[in-house]
Order: sequence, then structure tokens, then C-alpha cells
Amino acid sequence: MNIKIIAVGKIREKYLKEGTDEFLKRIQPFSSLKIIEIPAETINSESMEEKCRNIEAEKILNHISNTSYVITMEIAAKQYSSEDFAQKFKQFNQEGINELIFVIGGATGLGEIVLKRANEKISLSKMTLTHQMARLFLIEQIYRAFKINANEPYHK
Repeated sequence: MNIKIIAVGKIREKYLKEGTDEFLKRIQPFSSLKIIEIPAETINSESMEEKCRNIEAEKILNHISNTSYVITMEIAAKQYSSEDFAQKFKQFNQEGINELIFVIGGATGLGEIVLKRANEKISLSKMTLTHQMARLFLIEQIYRAFKINANEPYHK
């Protein structure tokens, strides 16, 4: 299964970049995971937020095929335990999903057309996370899911 994370914005903090790179390296034996960064639009006023979300949404959709299984990361969505998340990965494999895409929005969230394209919506936490922190947490949970499914030890 090919996995993509499409994220609005770049990781700026060195410690988050190092953590992300470490988990990307750890995932390599299990799957390919590619990160696509969509440049965040500059928001000059609150009235521009929807326009910026829509521009970002169009850029996001350019990286999604009709056959991709898309999961948007949203605060008010379903939450999974690590074990349940690992089960979802087993299910994706059983269903023959070839491309799994996670989408992480920017500061103002995701555009409506991306939200409508989603096959599923997942929340990492009820707490608000920066998109940079959410990316690291998501990648770590993907790695943990592979370890759980391979019956390999991983700290709890």
C-alpha cells in the first residue's frame, strides 16, 4: 500500500522535522510513505479565510486520484486507539486499497471540496494541534500500526 500525507504548510521547527524524518525512516520496511507539502496561502484578513481554504483545496485535489482512499484529519471526527487504527490498516489491505491519503489542513482548516472528497474523517485528539505537530503524531501512529500488525514490540 502506498501512503501519502498531503499537508498544508511546511515544518519549520528543527525538532519536528527530525522526529518526522526518524519515523519516515522507520516506516520504510513496511510501506512507502510520501509527504506532499502544499504551500499555505497568505491570509491578510478574516474575510479571506474561505478563499484561501478553497485555493489550498484545489492544490490538494491535484494530488488525489479517483481511486485513492482519502482520510481527512479533523478535530470533530472519529478517534481511534492505536490498536483500532492498526486494525483499520489491516482492513485497508484486505480491501485492496492501493493508495491511502491522509490530508492535514492549514491554520484555517480544509476547504469544503476536500471535506466532501474524504472517504473517512479521523481525529488525532479533541485538542487543537498545529499542522506540524499533527503530522508528526500521525506518522508516529502509522508506524505504530505497522509494528502492531507485524506483532513486533513497540513501547506502550
